[in-house]
Amino acid sequence: MASAASSKPSALRPECSTVQVEFGGQKVDIPKGGYYDRYRMNPNLDEVARDPAVGPDIDFFRQTPKKLVDSRVGQVYAPNFYYRTKSVQLLYLAPLDSLKSKLPAPLEPVTALPGYGLVALTFYSYLVCDNDPYNEVSIAVIVRQPGKESYSTTQLLSSLWNRTFYGYVLALPVNTEIARVRGVYGYQLPKWLANINLEMDEYNIKAEVAATDGKLDLTLDVPLPAMKTIPSQSRIVNNNAINKIDEKWYQVTVQTNPLLGAQRLFPRNVKVSRGKGPLSELLNELGASTVLRMDVLKDAQMILNMPTPLKAFDNVKL
Repeated sequence: MASAASSKPSALRPECSTVQVEFGGQKVDIPKGGYYDRYRMNPNLDEVARDPAVGPDIDFFRQTPKKLVDSRVGQVYAPNFYYRTKSVQLLYLAPLDSLKSKLPAPLEPVTALPGYGLVALTFYSYLVCDNDPYNEVSIAVIVRQPGKESYSTTQLLSSLWNRTFYGYVLALPVNTEIARVRGVYGYQLPKWLANINLEMDEYNIKAEVAATDGKLDLTLDVPLPAMKTIPSQSRIVNNNAINKIDEKWYQVTVQTNPLLGAQRLFPRNVKVSRGKGPLSELLNELGASTVLRMDVLKDAQMILNMPTPLKAFDNVKL
């Protein structure tokens, strides 16, 4: 299965050879002449707009100027821009007791139905971005907003209305070393290298991820729903990942600007095959069963912000 990230090469991203760079004390090979090699996370947006793999409409990024900021791996330009992405997310119902066993205090899962919370399994393909193309898979528990005391159901309805969600990421494999190094050393996220593919054609979505021993971990096969064009910046979604960095609580916000997508409640013909790899084992441990909702983005833009301290937990005694 060919990677979707390689199906449409960028004019500014020749991939015939690599160069070595250092990040967070680690030496990493990256595509020579690619975005990271050329811009080191501080791109010329006028040049980016001329890349046929991106397109001219990049106002979403122009409204968020990059800054040189301090991080746990030194000074970096932030936020991180993802100019062309695809994704498919399956939102599972899972027993609250299973979810609570995977969450560190004081995080609490959101209640979707009596006795059940939510687990999000998401396949991503970042076709053009500041640190070059890569694919990623995420398993996250949807949690209550830190510092909010309202009823869990009220919080869930508010999240849906405001398109603002909070989650605790349990697994986040990627398929390039620069993505792994940045995630582990910059954000302390649970990233590891895996073979990951995501394809979307006119009729179907197919995805797969292999375990570290090369055996299939997860596969996804589902018909592509009818896509709807979404006006740029009309439905921004804010996903907030809550995690500890150097033993202190932080929040990492990802802003998504959907351009072409679809959503289905209780989707039909979703075929997810689980193997014996870490992602399949995790879904089994969480008791993830019924798919409540499927969100497909065939075209979207994203901004990954730097971690910010989570003040809501400052006075919580563990």
